[in-house]
Amino acid sequence: MGKSKNIVIIVLVVLLSIALIITFALRQSYSEEKLNIAITQILEHPALDAARQGFIDVFEEHGYIEGDNVVYDIQNAQGEIANTNTIAQKFALDRPDLILAISTPSATALANAIEDIPIFITAVTDPVNAGIVESAEKPNTNVTGTTDMNPIKDQLELLLEISPEVSRVGVIYNAGESNSVVQVNVLRQVAQELGLDIVDTSISASTEVLTAAKSLSGRVDAIYVPTDNTVISTIESVVGVAENNNIPLIVGEEHVIERGALATLSINYYRLGRQTAEMALEVLEGESIPQEMAIQSQREYSLILNTDAAEGMGIVFSDELLNRADTIYPSN
Repeated sequence: MGKSKNIVIIVLVVLLSIALIITFALRQSYSEEKLNIAITQILEHPALDAARQGFIDVFEEHGYIEGDNVVYDIQNAQGEIANTNTIAQKFALDRPDLILAISTPSATALANAIEDIPIFITAVTDPVNAGIVESAEKPNTNVTGTTDMNPIKDQLELLLEISPEVSRVGVIYNAGESNSVVQVNVLRQVAQELGLDIVDTSISASTEVLTAAKSLSGRVDAIYVPTDNTVISTIESVVGVAENNNIPLIVGEEHVIERGALATLSINYYRLGRQTAEMALEVLEGESIPQEMAIQSQREYSLILNTDAAEGMGIVFSDELLNRADTIYPSN
């Protein structure tokens, strides 16, 4: 009897040891588990890059340190729609914990490919019109985030404040970008309200932007460029045409001013990316679900001016306008 009892005790000790080893291994595995965040954007330019950095900065401020407890898979479609679909299929196979889609083409591709992973969008002008969500108030899909819809009427009023004699405004945009089409439709509507004529020219690739800009010379009093990724990627060619012909160039976002455009009332893409990250954290912490989170927009805009561009385009800013500006380029 005594020998059998010893054998039972030994077996129990062995089993207990095995259980402790397994528990320790599981705890180690859990502690080493990292949050996987996939990010995709249509191409690189300062506004989209700023939105991405704002998103990452908020996660870092909340203790998600890259390489420590969070891993980012950042993909760039290089301006090609076909690449957005390839990236979306990759993410569908990789199964990250959440996804950030920057720009309408990237968001559309992901929404079509993935229905069971939270997707947060930013730099998307009209997610309802793009078919990404059912409504801005209640997406009813795994997709939510922020919109970068421009204050277009305010931007045209700024143009008229700078150049009251303007009556014909040329616009350059990519007709294949749904967010640009939405903006141009709004532009036509508000221009009519302000008594302005719109002369539009559409392009399909960045290589066509210079020709499109030259085609407006002599036909318009000013040029407007919305937050169109294709045109903005080569905005310097439009700036050159504007300066050579004394045409004021108004744009949809502030980073283009630093690159030579004249003026804008703009959202801030870095802050927009931060706002999107705050929404993502709410979902990660179980406080909400994408299906119930309304699409958010930025409510405060910044007046950005470029005095070098003004000189190049034959414009003189009033002292009152300069005093109101939030940022004036060049900064020195």
